[in-house]
Amino acid sequence: MNEVIKQMEAHRSIRSYTDQAVSDQQVEAITRAARWASTSNHVQSYTVIVIKDSEKKRILAELTGGQSWVEQCPVFFVICVDYTRQKYASEKHQMSFDVGGAEQLLVGAVDAALVAQNMQLAAESLGLGGVMIGGIRNHPDQVSDLLGLPDFVFPLVGLTVGHPDQLVGQKPRLPQTAVVHYEGYNADHVNEIEQYDQEMEQYYHMRTNGARQTSWTALMATYTETRKRPHMDAYLKNKGFLQAD
Repeated sequence: MNEVIKQMEAHRSIRSYTDQAVSDQQVEAITRAARWASTSNHVQSYTVIVIKDSEKKRILAELTGGQSWVEQCPVFFVICVDYTRQKYASEKHQMSFDVGGAEQLLVGAVDAALVAQNMQLAAESLGLGGVMIGGIRNHPDQVSDLLGLPDFVFPLVGLTVGHPDQLVGQKPRLPQTAVVHYEGYNADHVNEIEQYDQEMEQYYHMRTNGARQTSWTALMATYTETRKRPHMDAYLKNKGFLQAD
């Protein structure tokens, strides 16, 4: 096993940070590494917004659901799906521009997600820590206004980064046999998931000193019980995505 794989397998979400600043050189290194993520058709449909301003971080902490670590972290990144450069290319070459279908939305989301993952790996390689913030989509209109996001741009995920000020255990992942299949899909996951449920119950019991006792399947049943962030449908259409033919 090499050092890159060791680092990847050591990942933990960090939500508490020291007062030590993240330097401009570190920010530049993180964002430079991010740009080399894989991208479909060389589209590169993303933009990274770097936030260090205290007042903006405070507002974003509220908009993401009261996540105090967004305000506390030295630097907060907002990774956006961005098709404005493609719009410019279409206008330059006098061609039609259409990103209203599901495929363009998926390509943009995959591109931006790969960039976000590269950023987190780069940050961790520098001895920093952070956590992805899906709550950036809780109030996308207000986030867009705050950051001046034009049409064909929307915030996909946030990323806090700072020097870790906590020791956290590693949250168990689904077993390899449940998520890695060979030569075709293997629908026989029940035994692996049942064992994983027990592992997650033990993890939460230890992490909270017995205050929380829940299984992974219980969490997932709750998660998929109702549609999440239904406001995103109208928001994305207003931004130029998911348009009807």
